[in-house]
Amino acid sequence: MSAVEPVGAATDVDRSDPVGRAWVDRAVAAVEADARRSADTHLLVYPLPPEWGVELYLKDESTHPTGSLKHRLARSLFLYGLCSGQITEGSTVVEASSGSTAVSEAYFARMLGLPFVAVMPTSTSPEKVALIEFHGGRCHFVDRGPDIYEEARRLAAECGGHYLDQFSNAERATDWRGNNNIAESIFSQLALERHPLPEWVVVGAGTGGTSATIGRYLRYRRLPTRLAVVDPEGSSFFPGWRDGDPATATGRSSRIEGIGRPRVEPSFVPTIVDRMICVPDAASLAAMRELERVTGRRAGGSTGTNLWGAFQLVAEMVAHGRTGSVVTLLCDGGERYAHTYYSDEWVADQGLDLAPYAATLERFAATGQWMPST
Repeated sequence: MSAVEPVGAATDVDRSDPVGRAWVDRAVAAVEADARRSADTHLLVYPLPPEWGVELYLKDESTHPTGSLKHRLARSLFLYGLCSGQITEGSTVVEASSGSTAVSEAYFARMLGLPFVAVMPTSTSPEKVALIEFHGGRCHFVDRGPDIYEEARRLAAECGGHYLDQFSNAERATDWRGNNNIAESIFSQLALERHPLPEWVVVGAGTGGTSATIGRYLRYRRLPTRLAVVDPEGSSFFPGWRDGDPATATGRSSRIEGIGRPRVEPSFVPTIVDRMICVPDAASLAAMRELERVTGRRAGGSTGTNLWGAFQLVAEMVAHGRTGSVVTLLCDGGERYAHTYYSDEWVADQGLDLAPYAATLERFAATGQWMPST
């Protein structure tokens, strides 16, 4: 028996809001204009001995207006929220973040005249906190990393705002088919290189959005390149992928800001990952410092994690006599970590010994062989 509408019930409801829609139109145009003003990021060549026959490229995401890879994600999340009707004029925007995503989101919120609150662990580097506040954002701290999700959700509900939720929305907010995403940019820049189709692209996982975008793009374009995801120690992504268990949760916050999570995030798509490598934190920092020694460029710890995995894959290619190329990301600049990763005192306080990993990198640079310390 079908339900009967009560007498007098409305049968035609119009909730159009021309004024609100006009604001959204202007907001989307402003975000798109920012993208047009920002030239694409550089693809740098990491110096390797030419006799190896392998090229290593670094996609330098530190040159975005807010200084990190997360600028792309923040732009996508704001466009997703605006075009989904979730961000409107005056909305308070809230995010759970370990730092760099919140820096970029604070930038876009100020551009649109919106209040922004970042919920983050108390361990977040002071340089990132200062950058968020520089862009007009407010920082709200929690003692335990795993608490950031519910606290962000609570704050958004309390003020009637919008929770951007990067960890759920990263993989759906970015158009993985193209539209100048990071994958399309990489392959366009490689077109005239000696090995334009890399054997591997190496990325870390924070939300899982970057690996999802690149992995899907490789399949959509029917490219032979494989995707390797590197994960810092204690993170849930590697054991969750290895064991095929998306419910895996170590409950541990990562010392390598921007990647590694206490749980497997909803945006992580394990089925498109060809290989995962778990990287010790001391190895990440040793590789980060090796980058500065070789190129003069300072980068963050997540770049070191990427490089450790990329060096291992290059060494395997050399060992098997294969030529080709490998691409990874330079995620952000090292100035954000002057008081942590680049501080010998901080490293010692963390109980990290970089020396054996630095020795591995020295042997690799001299011989192309990979003999990591256990």
